[in-house]
Amino acid sequence: REIVDDGAAGEEGSAVAVEIPPMEYLLAWRMAVAKDLLRRQEVGIAEVAERVGYGSASTFSTALSRHVGQAPGRYARAHATSQH
Repeated sequence: REIVDDGAAGEEGSAVAVEIPPMEYLLAWRMAVAKDLLRRQEVGIAEVAERVGYGSASTFSTALSRHVGQAPGRYARAHATSQH
């Protein structure tokens, strides 16, 4: 379950539990972590794939491309965070 702000009730702090299928939640979590790692550009695509639970960089690349509409390398370059 995910708790989200309802907003419809007009009361502060009102929330509603939303059912998310486990595989959908897992995909969303994997992609959020992967996008963060790619933006940081601290590790390569194969390492990102491994860290988020993909058996191969190829499978990960396909999944990320479907999710964000860009290949991992292109996503990383387009969304890189500045390194300080």
